[in-house]
Amino acid sequence: MEAAAGSRIVSQINFNQNSASFRESKSMSTLFNASKIYVRSNINNKTKSIARGLSLSCSAQKDFVGRTFASTGVCNYPSGAIESFSHTAEEKVGVILLNLGGPDTLQDVQPFLFNLFADPDIIRLPRMFRFLQRPLAQLISTLRAPKSKEGYAAIGGGSPLRKITNEQANAIKLALEAKEVTASVYVAMRYWHPFTEEAVHQIKRDGITRLVVLPLYPQYSISTTGSSINVLRDMFRSDAYLSKLPVAIIQSWYQRQGYINSMADLIEKELETLPTPQETMIFFSAHGVPVSYVENAGDPYRDQMEDCIFLIMQELKSRGVNNDHTLAYQSRVGPVQWLKPYTDEVLVELGRQGVKSLLAVPVSFVSEHIETLEEIDMEYRELALESGIVNWGRVPALNCTSSFIADMADAVIEALPSALAISNPSDTTTSEETDNDLLGYVIKIFFGSIVAFFLLLSLKAASALRKYVI
Repeated sequence: MEAAAGSRIVSQINFNQNSASFRESKSMSTLFNASKIYVRSNINNKTKSIARGLSLSCSAQKDFVGRTFASTGVCNYPSGAIESFSHTAEEKVGVILLNLGGPDTLQDVQPFLFNLFADPDIIRLPRMFRFLQRPLAQLISTLRAPKSKEGYAAIGGGSPLRKITNEQANAIKLALEAKEVTASVYVAMRYWHPFTEEAVHQIKRDGITRLVVLPLYPQYSISTTGSSINVLRDMFRSDAYLSKLPVAIIQSWYQRQGYINSMADLIEKELETLPTPQETMIFFSAHGVPVSYVENAGDPYRDQMEDCIFLIMQELKSRGVNNDHTLAYQSRVGPVQWLKPYTDEVLVELGRQGVKSLLAVPVSFVSEHIETLEEIDMEYRELALESGIVNWGRVPALNCTSSFIADMADAVIEALPSALAISNPSDTTTSEETDNDLLGYVIKIFFGSIVAFFLLLSLKAASALRKYVI
């Protein structure tokens, strides 16, 4: 397998089934300060190259046993109950693509947002308050739906993510066939159709005998890949067939040379469309996550993102592209602190600094969707021009770029030998525990419903009062 050039970073990761948190001990320098804007000039870059690979050693709860495969190594879940898998002529290979999902129509926006905010990996409430998860999700989705509908209306009335992901699935299937690997490729969306649960049920119906889990997120976060893996874990550990299915999970792949080359190709191509390519700043805009995910839950997302930017810029530099670059984080929601610097604030500051030409690169996304088509192309473009930036360009998402698709097919092939069966956990739950769980569930639903009623009543009252005052 290809790994990035340079020495290795050894990271110890702990996977906990309840919090899906990662604890990572780092031996890497930080390229960007969380509260300041840093612009790096590759021409005068005197920063010593840091290690560029990951050698992973993973641990996990014994009730979800399998093997996780990264582009620079294999993460084994320890267990005494791992079953070996022998290749047979009747082997049926499956690939499941994990993605966020998006509303197909404007009517889908509010229920999509509800599914998003009802995920405990998105809004991380303390355990004692988790009965408020769904009422809170109902409130937030109701409040945010009108603005979100405006955004989706601006890009055609719905998200293109399902269509693009289906196209990527078909392209990966064809790329695998070209490499003499026959596989069924499934799309599993976390918050809208086709849901992860739908894909898993189809995998079971199709009699898949070996499965590769491929998230369409280059970098790992507990809020994206982690959340989808939690769903898979819960389904697999409770099903006799699925628990014996050999599985390989590709947790992140931002350091794959094929991906790095594909991103560099797109950036290099778009630079040439601008009036002053050599004077253009490359502006990486990544989807943000709350700071607490990184500092309290150990999410490796920020480190992996900074690592990813370094690798892309190193590849560009090897091609003679020495433009300045910077990284910022977009799409923050709510009053909590998110990863900094913020994209909107950086754009204004760059305008003050006299930057006139900017090329935006959406680095968290491999498909076009609302955060590229509306947030970057419309909101941030307008802000940039208002701030004094004259020339604005945007690198398209990878979508079905042939080099990217070929690299994803290679990643699947490389992961296949690492697939191991998941042990069928022993059911030690007593009837008394089940009764207690059921009683607790009923109590939570009861009080949660009361809270939801008053929250929605307050919302309607505030809305009516606003109309009256206006």
